[in-house]
Amino acid sequence: MSQRITIPEQELVERFVRSAGPGGQNVNKVATAVELRFDIAQSPTLPEPVRARLLSKRDRRVTAEGVLVLNAQRFRTQDRNRQDARERLAAFVESGLRAPKARIATKPSRAAKARRLDAKRERSTIKKGRSQRDWD
Repeated sequence: MSQRITIPEQELVERFVRSAGPGGQNVNKVATAVELRFDIAQSPTLPEPVRARLLSKRDRRVTAEGVLVLNAQRFRTQDRNRQDARERLAAFVESGLRAPKARIATKPSRAAKARRLDAKRERSTIKKGRSQRDWD
């Protein structure tokens, strides 16, 4: 099941701001950093199960209103930062395409239980040996 989602340009909001960090005059004068916003909650492009999975993620980049905010300032040029932000958006949406596999509850085997209890017993005797003061 190879599912592809193409997000149209109208759903993306880009804002160009000045980058933080070192760089001298270039950083102080040129707005090369990109702030990309994508409204997951209101997007007509996303299928409902994908939207639910993306919104349920505990990601600090997703606001309470369901808007994904990506800041890209890794590169010196605006174009490269813009490309980086879009790649990260694609990776984020891609992560919501696959439904997580349901966990199958299992029980420890009898041998595993015995090993655990033996280890506990062994540890207990080691600790008991430390507390007994039989100096006489």
